[in-house]
Amino acid sequence: MARLIPDDWKNLAATGAAERERETLALLEAALPDDYTVYHGVHWTRLNRAFSVFGEADFVIVSPAGRVMLVEQKAGFLRETPKGLVKVYLQTERNVSVQLARTLENLHRRFTAAFGAGTYCIEALLFCPDYIVKNAAIAGVPSESIVDATRKDRLASVILGALPADEPKQPCSAKIHHFLADELALTPDTSALVGQAGTLVTRLSGGLATWARRLEFKPFRLRVIGTAGSGKTQLAVQVMKDAAAKGKRALYVCFNRPLADHISRVAPEGARIANYHQLCDSVARDVGAVQDFRATDVFGRLEAAFASAPIGERWKFDVLIVDEGQDFQEAWVEALARLVKPDGAWWWLEDPLQNLYMREPVALPGWTVLTETTNYRSPRDILEFVREKVGAAVPRASGLTAGSPFDGSQISFTSYDGAHEEAVVDATKRAITQALSLGFRKQDIAVLSFRGREGSLLTALEHLGPHRLRSFTGKYDLFGNPEYREGDVLLESIYRFKGQSAPCVVLTEVDFDEFDERAARKLFVGATRATMKLIVVGSRRACAALEAQD
Repeated sequence: MARLIPDDWKNLAATGAAERERETLALLEAALPDDYTVYHGVHWTRLNRAFSVFGEADFVIVSPAGRVMLVEQKAGFLRETPKGLVKVYLQTERNVSVQLARTLENLHRRFTAAFGAGTYCIEALLFCPDYIVKNAAIAGVPSESIVDATRKDRLASVILGALPADEPKQPCSAKIHHFLADELALTPDTSALVGQAGTLVTRLSGGLATWARRLEFKPFRLRVIGTAGSGKTQLAVQVMKDAAAKGKRALYVCFNRPLADHISRVAPEGARIANYHQLCDSVARDVGAVQDFRATDVFGRLEAAFASAPIGERWKFDVLIVDEGQDFQEAWVEALARLVKPDGAWWWLEDPLQNLYMREPVALPGWTVLTETTNYRSPRDILEFVREKVGAAVPRASGLTAGSPFDGSQISFTSYDGAHEEAVVDATKRAITQALSLGFRKQDIAVLSFRGREGSLLTALEHLGPHRLRSFTGKYDLFGNPEYREGDVLLESIYRFKGQSAPCVVLTEVDFDEFDERAARKLFVGATRATMKLIVVGSRRACAALEAQD
């Protein structure tokens, strides 16, 4: 079975062209051997290209020897003209062979620059699963490089014939995968669940993470105001990688411990990762101000110890990245400023809509501000729900833009009798059962409490029916590490799950007297954690308000 990159493509439903490409991807995965790799763009959102990876190429296949094949897929009807094979797009026609030739020429140019002339080999193939090419001579593509409807069942064998596994390795074979990963901006998926085995790779969003890093000015002080799913955390990881590649020291600081724990697993070697209070503790320990994490006022003590601690060279960084900046307090800015070298860069990433603590934005006078309102993560119908419901209470949400090509996730609502507290437990069990019946695995599901950890009825539970819950106990060990219950289904609060996401989110214990700004922000955070399916478990009055059509 071939290795597919990105490897989370099966988790997403698609229609139209993307669905046809998914079918081909499934075929290639099953038919090609383990030591072949297929790079694809089935679920990438591009500003100027639909689902392609290089120009018009839908798939880039790499053999064990490092030989490369570009595969361009043209589904549907084609037309043979004196000028060659053309694909009709609404009112325009595009010459297939010209498109493929341009893509091939472009990749040759990039490979030559990267590896040197004569050190690589690139093949090209045109795949027309719905059309029979009648006159290969005018198609503009060599007949042996065309797989049409008459040969579509032989696609894999044609590829294997052109990319033999047993040939001598190409001179560039050791570098080819690194090159492709860099060209396609592949990065570890920062949204994977805490404790989930394996690391997915995904393509960066077509905005923040690709072009924000091209900005240059001094002193570098950039405040990025980006909505959920815009790529803020992916941007942070890429900035750390850039720093590591240049031999610079980077520090990433966020607000929530679960996010810091997760980022530490995908960050480049050498980068320092901490949430704010972890950072306070580390700096304080260096000067002998060790705190007891079991004390009730430990966080206030940590903040004070950090603010007063002398800062040595060990705590000076070339790059400082603050994530979840909307949760930071004004006094923390001055304390953090001491960690940035005189010519260092400081990134501040925030989303005002995720300001659940209703704090005033910190003042960053003189900083350059970059705003991104496109959500590339949430299915379109979930974002439309957010725009309508949250936007009524927080106008900023009304201006969000859907960047995902996927729609029709069908938000589900399950209500319970708010007068009986135990009813929410049964309703949440039913929601998990529903998620499992839809094909989600237990590790794909995150149960998020709208109430927060302290106020949740679920916090003390170890099981929900037959499902063991993995949840934070509220306790820390002597080294400040959070202690978790072992389980299969993650239970978290919306407060602690910010910055992360899951294929299926069960947003439970949703209840409010009035759908005010605070309730709207909580709904926003919970809803935008879902990448595929959102199930809302709420009181009858809450569900009535959220399901009502305005």
